[in-house]
Amino acid sequence: MRRLTTLLCLTLIAGSGSAAAQTTIHHCLGADGDPVFTDQPCASLDATPVRPVGARRQAASPARPTPILCPANRQALQQGVIVAFADHDANRLAGLMLWNGVGRDAAVADVRSLATLMQQPLLGFGPATDQEVASPSSSLPGGTADPAPPAPAGPPPPVKQLIVRTAGHDDETAPAIYFNIVQQAGCLWLRRAD
Repeated sequence: MRRLTTLLCLTLIAGSGSAAAQTTIHHCLGADGDPVFTDQPCASLDATPVRPVGARRQAASPARPTPILCPANRQALQQGVIVAFADHDANRLAGLMLWNGVGRDAAVADVRSLATLMQQPLLGFGPATDQEVASPSSSLPGGTADPAPPAPAGPPPPVKQLIVRTAGHDDETAPAIYFNIVQQAGCLWLRRAD
């Protein structure tokens, strides 16, 4: 019995020694945005440390940007577009878009094209008229379409598209990007018009 007790005590001591020898695992985000788990401090890998969820809730700093909520109306959606262009933040604009049914490669390509779009100054944006939807060339400066007939009296129809115009490389044309406005889950979203 005494041997069994001694053997059990030695086993417990050996097991606790190996647990104390384990190093801390650091959870980091690499420069490419991929998660990294390492035994080295994140700074030694040029990575950003990720704080535990509990610490993140407790240490909300006032310098953090306000969270982005989904836009519930057209004005909030347009304000989100303005802020995204003001910050030159393609990810913020992408956050206003509905990505259902878009493959990974297509989404990456779209975000890259948004990043290029964000480098140009925003000239303006607004709802597309029925004539602009039918004839997109008329929305560009120098378009040849006739002016739209006056709208009939009554409530305006719901906006189905948003046109974003940015400065081009030359002054003759201002590229126009068309987005469909989609309502889903109580929010308005942009979807790139084909």
